[in-house]
Amino acid sequence: MEIRDQACVITGGASGMGAATAEHLAKLGAKVCILDRDEEGVKRVAEKIHGIGMTCDVTDADAVADAFNKSAEQHGPVRICVNCAGIAPASRIVGREGPMALEAFNQVIQVNLIGTFNVLRLAAAQMMASELVNDEERGVIVNTASVAAYEGQIGQAAYSASKGGVVALTLPAAREFGKFGIRVNTIAPGIMATPMMQAMPEAVQESLSEQIPFPKRLGLAIEYAKCVAHLVDNNYINGTVIRLDGAIRMQPK
Repeated sequence: MEIRDQACVITGGASGMGAATAEHLAKLGAKVCILDRDEEGVKRVAEKIHGIGMTCDVTDADAVADAFNKSAEQHGPVRICVNCAGIAPASRIVGREGPMALEAFNQVIQVNLIGTFNVLRLAAAQMMASELVNDEERGVIVNTASVAAYEGQIGQAAYSASKGGVVALTLPAAREFGKFGIRVNTIAPGIMATPMMQAMPEAVQESLSEQIPFPKRLGLAIEYAKCVAHLVDNNYINGTVIRLDGAIRMQPK
């Protein structure tokens, strides 16, 4: 699908990979709307890309539905949807203080998996009701998983489970939406240079970089954004999970 002039909604668009994707797609001519809980970040990025932004919790069904409707009023029906919103707290299943709080596990599943599903279902519904683009496609949805879906480390049980769910969601969604001309793909990033990662000590970042076969550095947010752009542009990639990880395979800890 051509990116230029297409309406695009990006969750988690106030920072990190979401913000980089918003900037990159806007430069390619997309009409971008970003959703995020960070009100200041939403305003900053939206102004920078000359797009629109709304504060929104991806787990709130009504809030996300309202955001999609407001985006459509200004940009037209969504054609490109990118799910970048997510959280990554670390906790052992059973730690020194006892079993992990069930609510802590539930929160990660709610944001990373159910939040992704919430956005996906609403984006797909709006796409289904729209006209075909170039007599072929109605839209493209790109979700974000993680290499932790495959090699979850100790302390990542909740995060790995949530991202494993996103991976498993990809193919059935792509199969269901295929007859409507809607593609669904997922990117599973490795260790990326996000604000959270860059806040860690330099020695920790260097240690992590050494684990990556090639290139020996953290992944860049723009590399994620370029991968999104390619998934939108290449009509034959569907129902696929792409690892964006420099060939890393995570160790137990």
